[in-house]
Amino acid sequence: MANIIDILFKRGFIEQTTHEKELYDLANNEIITCYIGFDPTASSLHIGSLVPIMALSHMQKNGHRPIALVGGGTGLVGDPSGKTEMRKLLTHEVIEENVVGIKKQLSRFLDFSEGKAMIMNNADWLSELQYIPFLRDIGRHFSINRMIKAESYKVRIESEEGLSFIEFNYMLLQAYDFLELFKKYNCKLQMGGSDQWGNIVAGIELIRKIHHETVCGITFPLITTSAGTKMGKTAQGAVWLDPNRTSPYEYYQFWINTDDRDVARFMALFTFLPMEEIDEIKNLSGADLNSAKSILAFETTMLAHGEEEANSAYSASASMFGARKIQKEILPSSKIPRDSSEDKYDSIPTSSLELYKLSEGIPAFKLFSIIGFVKSGGEARRLIEQGGAYINGERIEAYDYLVTEKDVKDDIILLRAGKKKYHKINLIR
Repeated sequence: MANIIDILFKRGFIEQTTHEKELYDLANNEIITCYIGFDPTASSLHIGSLVPIMALSHMQKNGHRPIALVGGGTGLVGDPSGKTEMRKLLTHEVIEENVVGIKKQLSRFLDFSEGKAMIMNNADWLSELQYIPFLRDIGRHFSINRMIKAESYKVRIESEEGLSFIEFNYMLLQAYDFLELFKKYNCKLQMGGSDQWGNIVAGIELIRKIHHETVCGITFPLITTSAGTKMGKTAQGAVWLDPNRTSPYEYYQFWINTDDRDVARFMALFTFLPMEEIDEIKNLSGADLNSAKSILAFETTMLAHGEEEANSAYSASASMFGARKIQKEILPSSKIPRDSSEDKYDSIPTSSLELYKLSEGIPAFKLFSIIGFVKSGGEARRLIEQGGAYINGERIEAYDYLVTEKDVKDDIILLRAGKKKYHKINLIR
């Protein structure tokens, strides 16, 4: 089996490592227990968290044991890293609610059965700490002179708001997390974003000082698009992993709109397709490159939402924008349907509607009844109330939702009932 560190390097995950020789030796000779912390500031992760999630999944697929550490304790303090102002402090209740949502999403990417991976909440040990013993046993190992040189602290100290004392403790708490996981689970690797370098090194040094052991760290690069924008940021805001915040269809569309220059790089980071296949698409152009984008969108949607939702999003996209036949030679390991043809999607029932009729809006339940999806307005209401009605891939939340011109995309409205029943409305101007 290939060394996991080589795999992460080749796929573009690693920006910096500590103790590189020891890290390779560790990967060659042991089953590594590793961890990454996840900030519980929302009930959903977004695609900005995908790099750490995928890194943990690669670790597991290569025989190692990942720990996803949800910061229920550190979330009560707030990480100053990457922020020019103090984060809003969250309550215990909000954090607990957010932890539940995050656990559910991580379970799509990691197998938590039989101890193959673990989810933990650092509130379990941080909330029990006593202040004076913590200062004597842990605080004495930290130099303020060194701490204020860390990039995360320097930025805040120089900002107008400054650095609060509560945030100043964050590095000690994160270092203590590493120490705790090392003691209890022999965890020897912490990974995180590039802004976590100082916190990771602090944990490594704390373990060295207390236990005289060498543990390791890896940081990931900040992922930006070729256009220079931060990965996962759109004009509409963040792209969430929670399907109630970003529908599977919207999620699919985000990926299919990837810049041509980013397709191969994102394929390496955000799918599990083999690198030898990904290397072969770097010189694609035109229709073949668009096929690769469809595969990227399908594979990422399948990971986040399951194969059934990926197939639905693929079908909806093909119905809206036209199907394309994907050659078997392009990324052959992908599960994307390859028997797509124009005839298949031309068979979707289609009707026409004059655009002006949408000027005042048509209630969704009426529109579903008009096109014959259901036999009556009452049946349409029940379909919508049960969450089975969609417009352009997005679930309709209210039966009296008004369908207007804003729901028209490329002169089309795509309606869906359940998983597989589609109807396309062509708008006549």
